[in-house]
Amino acid sequence: MVYTVTLNPALDYVMKVGKLRYDDINRTTAEEIYYGGKGINVSVILTRLGIPNTALGFLGGFTGKKLEEMLIADGINCDFNYLQSGDTRINVKIKADTEVDVNACGPKITPDEASTLLSKIDAIQDGDYLILAGSIPNTLPDDIYERILGRLKEKNVSCVVDATGDLLMNVLKYEPFLVKPNHHELGDLFGVETKTDEDIIKYAKELQKLGAKNVLVSRAKDGAMLIDEHGESHKIGNADGPLVNSVGCGDSMVAGFVAGCIQESNYSYALKLGSACGNATAFSEELATKDEIMRVFVTGFKDYKV
Repeated sequence: MVYTVTLNPALDYVMKVGKLRYDDINRTTAEEIYYGGKGINVSVILTRLGIPNTALGFLGGFTGKKLEEMLIADGINCDFNYLQSGDTRINVKIKADTEVDVNACGPKITPDEASTLLSKIDAIQDGDYLILAGSIPNTLPDDIYERILGRLKEKNVSCVVDATGDLLMNVLKYEPFLVKPNHHELGDLFGVETKTDEDIIKYAKELQKLGAKNVLVSRAKDGAMLIDEHGESHKIGNADGPLVNSVGCGDSMVAGFVAGCIQESNYSYALKLGSACGNATAFSEELATKDEIMRVFVTGFKDYKV
């Protein structure tokens, strides 16, 4: 089983406006509501690929109930903890001649409520996967990811961490199965710029020295590189297609990589499937469907050998 953790999920309320006027009333031409949160995005793509998984995290109030209803309608298995007070946040996205994002901070999570999530983490078994993705809300301790991984260190659980900065560096001692910085984030960890393949390999291996088993580095227009736990480097480009959406591409890549590991136990295959998921989401208004993913997987990387 795969478990994803989203500590601060959201409903994204997207409002489309022709031209944004700051000194007058603005009226929308269309509105849409999406569920949001990095771990949730991973669960959605895993479900579309047929990989059993459970979404964990915190929800609150009527917005939390709405978010869970939307997930269940899309076939996502949910086991969220409901908070005593507060509402799951709503992030407002205004799309006009300019784009404006207003992200809410989210509800307060008490120590007792955090403990209920940790109890669910304790139930994860040998052979399972755990995916931690995204930032930590300011009402949880900064070391919550460390606490989670620390509780699993005696089990054979493949932990995936999609985070940046100190949040990432502080969990490496727990030897996560996969970390996924982009090339800018990788350089920032060591105070350098990663401009070449050799740079990426060098600093990915530094992360491995600190504990990471596999390092997946997304490179925007240049595709992605994987330095696997056996010391082998794998490189893949991007498929051809129109860039429609950048939200959820990294989450889709993580989901595809994990799905590939479960399906084939082959890192080259996992990188290709992860890249297909990331590219397919980039070519879509929303998170990619299975058909969109498999179309890219089959036709998008003709020069890549598994």
